[in-house]
Amino acid sequence: MERHGHSLPAGTGGSLDYVPVLQLALVQLASTLDTEQNRNMLDIVDTIASDAQTLVDLVVLPEAFARDFGEPGSNLAESAETLDGPFVHRLRDAARRNRTTIVAGMFEQSEDPSRPYNTVVVVDGNGLRATYRKIHLYDSFGYKESDRLLAGPVTPEVLDVGGFKVALMTCYDLRFPELARELVGRGAELLVVPSAWVAGPGKVDHWRTMVKARAIENTVYVAAVGQPGPRYSGHSMVVSASGEVLTEAGEHEAVVTAEIAHQALTAARTMNPSLANRRF
Repeated sequence: MERHGHSLPAGTGGSLDYVPVLQLALVQLASTLDTEQNRNMLDIVDTIASDAQTLVDLVVLPEAFARDFGEPGSNLAESAETLDGPFVHRLRDAARRNRTTIVAGMFEQSEDPSRPYNTVVVVDGNGLRATYRKIHLYDSFGYKESDRLLAGPVTPEVLDVGGFKVALMTCYDLRFPELARELVGRGAELLVVPSAWVAGPGKVDHWRTMVKARAIENTVYVAAVGQPGPRYSGHSMVVSASGEVLTEAGEHEAVVTAEIAHQALTAARTMNPSLANRRF
C-alpha cells in the first residue's frame, strides 16, 4: 500500500486499478486571544509531519484558531484579517514545508466593519485553495453569534484533496442535516468540520451523536475537530461512512490520526445504498 500515493489496491490478482487513501491529522488545540501566539502554534504541523511514519495529506485545526472567541460580547472585528493576511500566510508556509493541505478557522474581514466572517480556509503548498464562511451562526444555548459575526453566503464548498471530494462545514452547521446532504449531493466523500463546541450539560453527547449521524445518514466520512476543554468539548473524531469511530480524542489537548479509503467508502455505500434509495 502506497501510504502517501493516495492509493490502495482496488482488487486482487495484480489489478492495476487504484483508489485513493487519505492520511488525516486532527489537531485539538486551544487558541488564545493573542494572534501572534496562535500563528506560532502552527508549528505543530511540523511536529506532526516529523513524527508521522508517512506524509500526512490533510491537517485539520479547529474553528477560530487564528483568535479565540473570547468572552461573550467581545469585539472580534479588531483581530479579523484578510485572506492574504499573516494567518493565511503562515498556514501556506507550513503547508509548503510539509507537503500537506491544512484546514483552519479564522475571523475574516467583511463588508461590515463591526462583524467579520467566521471563515474556514484550506491551503496547500500552492496557496489558498478554498474558503467557507459559516452560514449557520450560533444563536442558540444563550449565545448570539450574529451580534458579532456576519453569516456567509449559502455557497457550499467542495474541493479535491488527494483524490477525495472534501466538503467544509463549521461547528453549529452539524445541527442542520440538510447542509450535509446538500454537500454529499454535490459529491462530497469527506465532511470536514472545524469547531469550537462550547462545553455544557449534554453537549459532548450532542456532538458525538450528530457527527456519527451525519456520517451514517449520508454514508460519508466525517472528520470533526474541536477545541479542548474546559471551555470547549473536545472529542475530535473521525467517523467512517458506516458509522465506525476510527479515532477520537478526549477532553484535553491532543492530536489524533486516521486513514480513510475510497474502498471502504464504496463498500459502505454498496451495503447501505440509502443515497440511491432516496424518494425526495
